[in-house]
Amino acid sequence: MAITSVKPRANAKTDATTSTSGSKVYRPYSNWFYLPTAVIYGVLFLVPTFASLYFSLTRWSLFDSKFVGLDNFKLFFQEPALVKGFTNTLIYAVVTSGSKVVLGLLLAVLLTSQIVARGYLRSVVFFPVLVSTIGVGLTFTVLMNPERGLINGALSVVGINGPGWLTDPKWALLSVAAVDVWKGVGLATLIYIAGIVSIPREYIEAARVDGAGSWETFRRIVLPLSRPATVTVIILSLIGGLRSFDLIWAMTQGGPGFTSDVIASVIYKQYQAGFYGLSTAGNVVLFVTVTAIVLPLSRFLNRKEVEM
Repeated sequence: MAITSVKPRANAKTDATTSTSGSKVYRPYSNWFYLPTAVIYGVLFLVPTFASLYFSLTRWSLFDSKFVGLDNFKLFFQEPALVKGFTNTLIYAVVTSGSKVVLGLLLAVLLTSQIVARGYLRSVVFFPVLVSTIGVGLTFTVLMNPERGLINGALSVVGINGPGWLTDPKWALLSVAAVDVWKGVGLATLIYIAGIVSIPREYIEAARVDGAGSWETFRRIVLPLSRPATVTVIILSLIGGLRSFDLIWAMTQGGPGFTSDVIASVIYKQYQAGFYGLSTAGNVVLFVTVTAIVLPLSRFLNRKEVEM
């Protein structure tokens, strides 16, 4: 029986590109497959971004706009509450992200150990992540009421006079940050659980054979090998803290005074006052601030991870 070779049909094309070495690299899909994603990315991100950059250089309303150059940025940086907003934003981001890293890691270690009702406790820890941020803010506003709130009521039972959590300038920002940590630590815990359960059991068993206790196992095995989870939690928490608005607005609206204002709440107040171009310039400043902080930090942490 004769064996005949099968030649590819002339109209059957395979996408190929030439690599730097001169050889052809064959791809299973044509570049046209990337077009829908590129269109969606352009419409939902690139177009609004460049539109914001343009409108930040104008004084605009719904039906009219006037080009004013960098005047909006000059006015924005002369805003009295801006310096306070920048300071509060950095404090809020550092406190919330640091707390989520520490508490998330500790909870993950606990919830990956052999404890009773482990699955149920994981659900309880993650549940606040699923609740509406506005709902959480309104609920804790009631709980933190200095006169009729449940928290101060419980403290008075043991003889402690609770502060004005949301009305005292010394406590307002930190109180909102504590609620943010309560709501977001479940996601950090979930990320850490995924990182810990991916550690090969042979490492932990070898450490126990060598006589390492729980602390040594945690310090020398769990903590270093869960570094990718730590990097993820830091970056996500830091971005969320720098962009935070909804929880702060629901609980304090930046008050009392400007003591709990962040950049996003300053921008929103400008928008409420009808300074649309000024608020758009503030959004550009916020975007640049988040990028300038998060991008170098992400590169630094990922480089350290590769070096290890």
